Amino acid sequence: MTRAERVRSRRLAWLALAGVAALTLAVAPRSPGSPPLGDVDPVDLLYAPHGDVEEGFFTPWAEDPKSLWGIVRWWILSSNSYDKSRDPVVPRVANDGAFLAGFEPEVSVTWVGHSTFAIHDGDDVLLTDPHWGERALIPARHSEPGIPLDAVPDDAFAVLSHNHYDHLDADTVEWLPESVQWFVPLGLADWFRERGRPNVVELDWWQSAERGRWTITCLPSQHWSRRIETGTNLSLWCTWLVDSGERRYFFAGDTGYFHGFAEFGRRYAPIDVAMLPIGAYEPRWFMQWQHMDPAEALRAHADLGARVMLGMHWGTFDLTDEPIDLPPHVLRGLVHEQGLDPARVRALAVGETWRDPGETTSMPGCLTC
Repeated sequence: MTRAERVRSRRLAWLALAGVAALTLAVAPRSPGSPPLGDVDPVDLLYAPHGDVEEGFFTPWAEDPKSLWGIVRWWILSSNSYDKSRDPVVPRVANDGAFLAGFEPEVSVTWVGHSTFAIHDGDDVLLTDPHWGERALIPARHSEPGIPLDAVPDDAFAVLSHNHYDHLDADTVEWLPESVQWFVPLGLADWFRERGRPNVVELDWWQSAERGRWTITCLPSQHWSRRIETGTNLSLWCTWLVDSGERRYFFAGDTGYFHGFAEFGRRYAPIDVAMLPIGAYEPRWFMQWQHMDPAEALRAHADLGARVMLGMHWGTFDLTDEPIDLPPHVLRGLVHEQGLDPARVRALAVGETWRDPGETTSMPGCLTC
C-alpha cells in the first residue's frame, strides 16, 4: 500500500467515525446517581457502578472528553508534525505457528500483530483480541499476521477487550474454530451468539470465570466502545488478568493510563507478563485519555509490578498521527534512559516468539522520579 493510499484510508476511517458520532452520543452520559468526582476516593471509583447495556457504560473516575468537534479540530484544523512520507519498516520473523499444536514447557508468547498475541502455556493456547482480518473497518492492514490462522488449535480460548474494529474482527471470529471459547465484557455475548459462536462467557469488571486450571478476571480500563451495528458505549471495555495457577498474564487491550494499574498491582502482583499498548497515541490532546504512549506504558508496567512487558498496538493499522513503526523506537530509548532490562521490556517483531527466561529478583523501580 502506498503512502497516499494509507493516508486516504486513515482519513476515511476517521470521517466514518465522525459520521457515526454525529448520529450517536459521542460520550455516554454519566449515571444520574453517580457522585461528583471530587467527593469520592479515586480507588473507590474503580469499583463504582459504571452503567449497563440499556443506558450505556461510562468510566466513573473520569469523563470521556471526546467530541465531534475534537475530530474536526484534529482532521481539519490541525497539521501533523510527523513526517510520514517514507514507508514504515515493521520487523518480521517467519513463523508457521506449528509449535502451538504441541506442549510448551517453558511458556511462550507470540506477537501476531496489533493487539493479538498467542500465549502457549503447557497444553493451552490463549489468544488476545484475535485479529487476522485485512482491515479495521476502513484502515487496511500494513503487516500480515505473524502466524497463520489455521495454526490456532481447536481448543484455544480468547479474551476480548472491547468492540472497536481493530480489536474485534467479525471475519476472524468466523474463521476461528467454532470450539474456541471467548471471554468478553458485558454487552458482547449476544453479538457472538448471533454469529454462531455460543461458546462465550460475558463478564463485568472485577468478575472472574474458571476454565480448567485458569482463572480469567475482567478488570476496568479507561476507554469506550462503538460499532456501527451496536452504537456508542452499549458494550463494556476492559483489561484482563489471566491466571494459570502458576503464572499471571495481564492484557491491557486499549486504554489510557489511569490509577487502575496501581490497584491491579496491589491486588494481583507479581504479574509475569504484561501486554501493554504503546502506539496510536498522537496527537496527545486527543488521544491521551484513551491511548497510552510508551512512557505511560512504562508507568503502567511499574504500577502492575510486572516482571516482563511486551509492547503492542503498533505496526499494523495506521490510526493516528505518529508513524506506525515509531513506538518501539521510543520505547527502546526510554528503556535505555531509565536503565531497564531491554530483554524484559520490549516490543516483539511480527511473528516473533518470546520465551520465559525464568524468575528474577529485579523489579522495575521508580520510572518517574
